[in-house]
Parts: sequence; C-alpha cells; structure tokens
Amino acid sequence: MRQLKVRMIVIAALLGLLAGGAGAAAPPEQRRLVLIDQDGSGPGGSNQMAMMVLLQSPQVEVLGITMVTGNAWRDDEARHTLRMLELLGRSDVPVALGAVFPLVRTEEETRLGAALVGRVAWLGAWGQKQALAQMPQAAAAVLPGPWDLPPLPEGEPHTSAIAEDAAHFLIRQVHAHPHQVTIYAAGPLTNIALAVAIDPHFAEFTRGIAIMGGSLNPQTEDPEFATSPRHEFNSWFDPEAARMVLRAHWPRIDVTTVDVSIKAMFTQAMLDDISASTSPAARYIASYSQERYYLWDELAACAWLDPGIISKERLLYMDVDVSHGPAYGETLTWSGPLKPAVDLQLVHAQVDVDVARFTRMFVELMKTAPHGE
Repeated sequence: MRQLKVRMIVIAALLGLLAGGAGAAAPPEQRRLVLIDQDGSGPGGSNQMAMMVLLQSPQVEVLGITMVTGNAWRDDEARHTLRMLELLGRSDVPVALGAVFPLVRTEEETRLGAALVGRVAWLGAWGQKQALAQMPQAAAAVLPGPWDLPPLPEGEPHTSAIAEDAAHFLIRQVHAHPHQVTIYAAGPLTNIALAVAIDPHFAEFTRGIAIMGGSLNPQTEDPEFATSPRHEFNSWFDPEAARMVLRAHWPRIDVTTVDVSIKAMFTQAMLDDISASTSPAARYIASYSQERYYLWDELAACAWLDPGIISKERLLYMDVDVSHGPAYGETLTWSGPLKPAVDLQLVHAQVDVDVARFTRMFVELMKTAPHGE
C-alpha cells in the first residue's frame, strides 16, 4: 500500500509538471553574437547609427567594436565611438584600434592617379568631396590628418580603447565562441583581412560575415554611381583587403550593395519620429544627426537582424579589381558558369528592400531604451 501511495504521488507530480510546462513561457532565446568592424566617423551619421542598431537590439550581444580608417581617421573615429557608447550607457562594450592605412593603396597614389583615371566623389579620410581638391592649399590644410584629434562636438570620451589590437581581438573572440559569432563589417575591410592573414581558420570559425560594400548596377541619377556603377567606397579604399576577405572561406557572406543602400534614405520624418522619444539613442540622434542621406550601414545591420526586410538578392561570385588601373577597387561578379577558375566564394548580394518595413524597424530600435538597462 505504501509503495502504491508513493507511486501515485510521483505520477501526480509529473502530471503537474507537464501541465504547468504547457502554459509556461519558453526560455528566452540566446542572444546572437556579433563583432562590429566599423569606420566610426561622427557624431551622428550612418557609421554611428549603424552600431547603435546592434547595440539597441535585444536579440544581440555585441562582443566588441574594432575601428578602421575609412570615412575618417581611425583615432578620431574611436573617440566618437567611445563617446557614443558613454552617451548610450554602453561603455561595457570594448573598443579596439585597428588599421590606420589600407594594405596597399596610398593617398598619394590616389591623388596622382586621378589625373589619368578620373576623380572620385568621396575620398573618406583623405578629403571630404572632390571639390576640396580644387580648394586653395590654405583651405585644404584644415582637413585633419591621421594623428590629429580635433575637439568633439559631443564632448571628449572618459573611456579609452583596449590595449589589444583589432585583428587579434577579432581572432580571440571568434575562437572563444566558435561558429557562433557573425562579423558585421561596414567599413573598409583592412582589419578583417589582417585577421584572415594572421589566422587561416578565422573565417571558417565564424557564423558568417555581413558586409556593407560592393556595387552591381544601381539605378540612380547620383553622379557618384550613375557613370561608375561598380564603384563603392569601402572596396575602393582598400581593394586588396576586400579581395582577401571575399575569397576567405566564410560559412556565409551577405553583402549590402550600393544598389539597395540608395533605396534607404534617412528622412526628416524619420528624425522627427525618433526625436519624440527620450531614449538615450534618440537623444543622441536628435542632437548630432545632420545628414539626410543614404542609410548604408544601418540597412546592413537591420538586414542581418531581420533578413525579411530584403526583398530581393542575387547569388553571385564576387571579387574586387586590384589591377591598379582605371577600375582599381571596383566590384567584379560572375554567375557560376562564367566565373574564373580561382577559389571565389558565393555571396548573397542584396539588391532590393522593403523600405517601409526597414524604416519601422530602424526608428523603433532608436526609440527604445537599451536592452542592457
């Protein structure tokens, strides 16, 4: 009798657990791990707001941010990024300094080559716009150099970058979380190329890479792309790095091209909506956002978070021209039957977007409190 009673108690307990489990909330999904590699010019602007997309998302754990020269010089970018993290209450995210210069391309080579192959509209850290090259020397001299630290409109950061360099930080984090980390690369690919060169298993140990870069055939009147449809700044600034990264054996490569980026514009209506919020991210954007331009990097970040915002992609073999001729740094692509007999990788090239869905997603992320609070 006693054994029967014990059995009944055990069965009742099991039934209770099963009944309770049926209505209980599922355990929270594990957050997705990402390493951000960015040319973080600022304050405000696409570079900073793209990092904020990933910092704001409750789905994501940002393991760290690595800085690379691109739109501005590395050290100045790092200061803007550290200050942005402070203003968002996210100084827990480490920042590592990466490459100051491209692997091969130089500013002087680019300047001398312009007379033969034509100018480009955006020179990044090497200048603001093509017109600056025609300014008097005294006026052009105000552009900051790689080691200059001009005052920051948002105030100086109280925190510092970590001592470890970007390439080794990336490698260490990927090996600490094998096959779990996505690399989000939204600037020139110098740091990623260095990590690939140092560690031949770096790429294959990740979950994949999401790149803002490359251009196929954007339909636009924008003079930067209308007559140069294969030109894109990140690949152009360091073509050799882009080639190394695109040829590495990643589990998956997603590329947010110019073709899709120019369909996502930061509008005054979006800014007004964001500014109505009192979240730290919204206050930062309301205070420091001045550009009403393409949301290049934000789109790449949101597309990684929610691939459903991308309404069309093309599967292509992608490479970059490194011939140092007129097409130096331009995007090269092939379909399977036509690709050259070299070890190229298949990429998911994004070419169209659900603009309304993307806009809602971006605005809501900027309006919410950080998930760490």
